[in-house]
Amino acid sequence: MKKSIFQRHRRFIPLYLMMVPGLLYLFINNYIPMAGIIIAFKQVNFRLGILKSPWVKFNNFTYLFHTDDAWTITRNTILYNVAFIILGTAMAIVIAILLNELRSKFGKKAYQTVILVPYLISMVVVSYLVNALLATETGFINNSIIGAFGGDPVSWYSTPKYWPFILMLVYLWKNFGYQSIIYYASVVGLDAGLYEAAAIDGATRWQRIIHVTLPGLKPTIITLVLMSIGRIFYSDFGLFYQVPMDSGPLINITNTIDTYVYRGLMQSNNIGMSSAAGVYQSLVGCALVLLANFIVNKVSKEDALF
Repeated sequence: MKKSIFQRHRRFIPLYLMMVPGLLYLFINNYIPMAGIIIAFKQVNFRLGILKSPWVKFNNFTYLFHTDDAWTITRNTILYNVAFIILGTAMAIVIAILLNELRSKFGKKAYQTVILVPYLISMVVVSYLVNALLATETGFINNSIIGAFGGDPVSWYSTPKYWPFILMLVYLWKNFGYQSIIYYASVVGLDAGLYEAAAIDGATRWQRIIHVTLPGLKPTIITLVLMSIGRIFYSDFGLFYQVPMDSGPLINITNTIDTYVYRGLMQSNNIGMSSAAGVYQSLVGCALVLLANFIVNKVSKEDALF
């Protein structure tokens, strides 16, 4: 006798009930706000309200591309994020492997405190410390390092050539701790029998890392990189606006889509333009994730997200 749908799924009812809070949160927090996408196609007038504000079609989107800064902000956003993905991923993997080697060599107690160090470093109030290091008159680098060797103080906040390197260092300083813990959790989850078999076969520590650890990390690396690619048109606002202290001489080298939209919003109070920029970033990010996942699917189908 053919069972009804209820009978077939009755034993899963407790699991469905457990899903309800998460689904409600997802719907309320992620899907209901999507109705606000209409703001990107309107000239918002607060006296009329969002629904009665006049439609402007795609005028808000053209704002980003009809300025002399369009190429600069797009270039900065993409190139910085590409560098962050490559350097951040490499550094996090190296730290995770070092922590795992420390664990295997000295035992659990020796690394319990050390594992917290990368995360604590990433939680530091970065913009404050960067200013303390780079301030022209009172900064640590000018006073305690350059001054100690008799050099002239550097005006960091008016010299653009140093800032690509400063921004990369600050990004790594801020983010590598969290990323390394994710990779470390993946390393710890690898089958210890693989390492034992490799050791029995005469593999050195370095060979075990190359042939066991890195292949085991491949799914995690692909997943995190794909997620990062989805936000390649976004930038860390604090990193690009607060760390350079919104310095005028650094605009060309630190200006990204997010900071450009913020400055435009503060000057023109055009919420529709800001919303359009967010929609544009989301659509391009989604397209890039689909493209990257398509490529991964062709190369290694089992490692693709879908």
